[in-house]
Amino acid sequence: MPQERVQLNISLDKTTSLLCEACGSTVFQEGVILRKASKFLTGTTQDGIIPIPTFYCVKCGHVNEEFLPADLRTPKAEA
Repeated sequence: MPQERVQLNISLDKTTSLLCEACGSTVFQEGVILRKASKFLTGTTQDGIIPIPTFYCVKCGHVNEEFLPADLRTPKAEA
């Protein structure tokens, strides 16, 4: 069954650019973070591999914190 694309009627002048936290670039490419799950956690005979889609900066390779799932983000120091 093909997925339907949702068309949002949002003007681009009402949006903001996302910048790379490391170098300030505005161009990103889609990538995948791979995590291994133990066979004891998955209940299977082999370890599992979990793909996590994300975006990375094409200029420096950095992945912004906001692109990561909450469990993989660096904890913020409390003030």
